[in-house]
Amino acid sequence: MANLNNLPYRTGVGIILINDEKKVFVGKRIDSTKAWQMPQGGVDKDEDLFSAATRELQEETGITSIEIIKKSNKKFFYDLPKDLLGKIWRGKYKGQKQTWFLMKFIGEQKEINLKQKKPEFNQWKWVTPSDLPKIIVPFKKNLYREVLKEFKKYL
Repeated sequence: MANLNNLPYRTGVGIILINDEKKVFVGKRIDSTKAWQMPQGGVDKDEDLFSAATRELQEETGITSIEIIKKSNKKFFYDLPKDLLGKIWRGKYKGQKQTWFLMKFIGEQKEINLKQKKPEFNQWKWVTPSDLPKIIVPFKKNLYREVLKEFKKYL
């Protein structure tokens, strides 16, 4: 069997979506009893990062009313925990390398709709940026701290 640690990273995007109060949108994952996360996902072949971010946001939340504030200056990485390695993403990747976008939600709350074709969240809420590392799955805590550090002056 191949060494799973030698697998590549999946190219992905993440979205910090803030409201007028500078609170951050999070969704509670359907496949977890307690994990919340910001919208994120993979980049399709021949898709640019901005298009991937807006597509993922719409696919996960129904949201299209946004303003782009900033794209991250660097890529952020996370490794899957051993119990997920080889199981998700058809076993092709050991984690993700993500470009993050800070966006502002300029729509109305009724635009938020988690009942999508392939739902990922079953609940959503707005939280303070400092609450994010407390509610995220443990293997993404460091990534969230790093992402928050990069966008700190906007939050």
